[in-house]
Amino acid sequence: MHVLSLGVRVRIRQAQSLKDKRSVVRSLLERSQARHGVAVAEVGDIDDVGLSRLGFVTVSGTVAVAEDTMDRVEREIWSRTEVEVLDMERTWMELDR
Repeated sequence: MHVLSLGVRVRIRQAQSLKDKRSVVRSLLERSQARHGVAVAEVGDIDDVGLSRLGFVTVSGTVAVAEDTMDRVEREIWSRTEVEVLDMERTWMELDR
């Protein structure tokens, strides 16, 4: 079993309120979950109007499938004009067999 997480910190462009921010974040997370089958969550900067930390996780039987899934998630995030990516990091989880 291969578990790959992706942490992303983004700036929400033109967010004037937490309601504006949450709308953008919810859209991005729901779309990524539906299109790519990943687990998603806002994991930081929750009360900051202009920033958000997002987490994405995939579990796969092969490294190649996990990497391909996260490649597609990354492309999805970079394509969104309403966010500016500030930081992005992948982490492999160590699992005992």
